[in-house]
Amino acid sequence: MIRDGSLAGARVLNRSFVAVAVTICALIWGTTWFAITLQLGSVEPIVSVVWRFGLAAAVLFGFCAVSRRPLRLTRSQHLAAIGQGAFVFAISYAFVYAAEAQVASAVVAVIFAALAFVNLVLFRVLGGQKASSAAWCGAALGVVGVGVLSFGQLSGAGAGAGAGLDPGLGVIFAITAVLASALGNWFAWKGQQAGAPVLTATAWAMAYGTAMLAIYGVLTGVTWRIELTPAYVLSLLYLSLFGSVIAFGLYFSIARQRGYALASYISALTPPIAMLVSVFFEGARFGWSALIGLGLVLVGQVLLIRAPKA
Repeated sequence: MIRDGSLAGARVLNRSFVAVAVTICALIWGTTWFAITLQLGSVEPIVSVVWRFGLAAAVLFGFCAVSRRPLRLTRSQHLAAIGQGAFVFAISYAFVYAAEAQVASAVVAVIFAALAFVNLVLFRVLGGQKASSAAWCGAALGVVGVGVLSFGQLSGAGAGAGAGLDPGLGVIFAITAVLASALGNWFAWKGQQAGAPVLTATAWAMAYGTAMLAIYGVLTGVTWRIELTPAYVLSLLYLSLFGSVIAFGLYFSIARQRGYALASYISALTPPIAMLVSVFFEGARFGWSALIGLGLVLVGQVLLIRAPKA
C-alpha cells in the first residue's frame, strides 16, 4: 500500500511538473516571437541568432558545471547533438528570423502549430512510432488551420504586412523552419535513446548550431556587430535566458516524458498569446481567415493533449 501510494504521488508530481512547464513555455514562447522583431534592423539576422544561442549555450554549460551535471558526451551522443543543433538552432531559427522580417510574428507562431503533424509523420516514418487516431486528427486540424491562415496571408489579407514586405515569402520561410525543427526533434530523440542527459545535450546542440551559423556568417561576409540599444540588448538577454535556456530546457524535458511526436501541445497556448502581443505591439490586424485558422489549430491541439501517449 505504501508503495502504491508513493507511485500515485509520483504520478501527481509528474503531472504537476508537466502542467507548470507547459504554462511557462507557452508564456515565454508566446512573447519571444515579438521579441525577435526587436532584433531585426541594423544587425543581420544570422548574427543575432549567433549571439542568442552562443550566450544560451555558455549559460547552460555553466549551469551544468555548477550543478555537477556531466559535460561530456559519447560519440553517438555528440552526433545526435550535432544533428539537433544543425536543424533546431541553426537552420530553423535562421529561417524564423528571416520569416519575421517579412510577416507579423504571430503568423509565424501559428504556422509552428503544424509541427505537431510533422512530428507525428516523421516519427512514424523514421522510427515506426504509432500514435492514436485522436492525435492524428488533432495534428491534421492544426495543419488545416495553418493552411487557412497561410492562404489569408498569400491572398493579400496579410496580418501586419507593411510596404516592401513579402508575406508569401515569410510563410515559406516559416514552413521551412517547421520542417527543420521536426528533424531537430528527431535527432534530440536519438540523443535520448543514446542516453544523453537532457541539459548537457541541449547545451552541446546550441553550441554546435551556433558554430555552424558563425561559420556560415564568416563565409558569406556578414558584419559582426551588436546594437547597444536598450531594445536590442534586453531582447537579446530575454531570448537567450528565457526563450532559450529555460524554455528549451523545459521543452526537451517534457518531450522526453510525453514523447517528441506529441510534445508540441505547448503550442495550444502559444498562438493566442503571440497574436495578442502582435496586435498590441506590431499593430497587426487579423481577418476572419486568421481567426478561423487559429480556432482550428486550438481544437486540434486540444485533441493532441487528450490523446494517449504512443
